[in-house]
Amino acid sequence: MPLYGFRCDQGCAALDRSFPMSAIPDGIDCPGCGSTARRRITAVPIGVGDSVAMRLQDATRATADAPRVVSGVPASSGSTRRRPVSTDPRHRRLPRP
Repeated sequence: MPLYGFRCDQGCAALDRSFPMSAIPDGIDCPGCGSTARRRITAVPIGVGDSVAMRLQDATRATADAPRVVSGVPASSGSTRRRPVSTDPRHRRLPRP
């Protein structure tokens, strides 16, 4: 169930309560003073959790502020094979991919 934020008209602390989306009240009774606490607009809790997707987003966001700096060219892993270079002069006239 979604979490909704409420604030008391008398200035009491903010309240967070869960309600089904089909039955969201516009106000609830404040547990501190008994007056009406009206529903308020709150930010969606994006970025909360410890999933693979959140770790990927955090790592992506971090690269904007502090990109990884390398000191040299990465070593060849051996899996990338170079194309053989032809020495035939006719091949120089062929269109390049």
